[in-house]
Amino acid sequence: MNDHGSQPAMNTITYPKTLVIIPALNEEDSIAYVIDLIHQHAPWADIAVINDGSSDRTGAIAEACGAIALHMPYNVGIGAAVQTGFLYASERDYDVTVQTDGDGQHPPSEIPGLVETLMRSDADIIIGSRFLEDRGYRAPTPRRIGIIILARIISWVTGQRCTDPTSGFRASNRRTIRLCSRLYPHDYPEPEAIVMLHRAGLRVREVPVAMSARYGGRSSITPLRSGVYMVKVILAILIGLLRRAPTLEDHATT
Repeated sequence: MNDHGSQPAMNTITYPKTLVIIPALNEEDSIAYVIDLIHQHAPWADIAVINDGSSDRTGAIAEACGAIALHMPYNVGIGAAVQTGFLYASERDYDVTVQTDGDGQHPPSEIPGLVETLMRSDADIIIGSRFLEDRGYRAPTPRRIGIIILARIISWVTGQRCTDPTSGFRASNRRTIRLCSRLYPHDYPEPEAIVMLHRAGLRVREVPVAMSARYGGRSSITPLRSGVYMVKVILAILIGLLRRAPTLEDHATT
């Protein structure tokens, strides 16, 4: 592992103890590429690949590339995989986590900016938005319509503007790590987590980021699945509002 916080990284900034969390299912074509770029752009950070029951060599490649590989016994889903990363970060006293994907769509060159924004702001979590500024990303039309509808609902629920509720590119501080290690949505984690964190009193902010094409593999998201996902996540959020709001104190002990 790297000696966190003791060596200045780019721009002479001393970065906090950081864990990059990568949930990965059958990403053997891209995981080495992603890890290599993170090492280049965020050399102060440790990398934990949550190998979510992959049937290929994702986990073995991650270990060979110097990442921490946490192997799920079977496919537990992205929510439980990300929560595993938060648990690991909490138990090992990391200051910051950065969640990113294993397919190469989230440019690791953006990681320092996410962490620096988190460090200098009053936010508890920084979400990298593909839509806050026009940086060239074009989502398929059905998916984009669904994201717009979902963003408007979450903006209404939270009382603050949300442009990219499904983004999985996020930097979190200790308060967020502490809560998410004990309570994290499993079915539709990215949008539900925004509402959960807001209701718990944590501060959520967005910053603009770019997005690349997949480096390898193929997306499982079809227009039909995208539409069904949006309907289900909206229902999950509305039903979740009927439950008592979570607090840090509720989850302060195991």
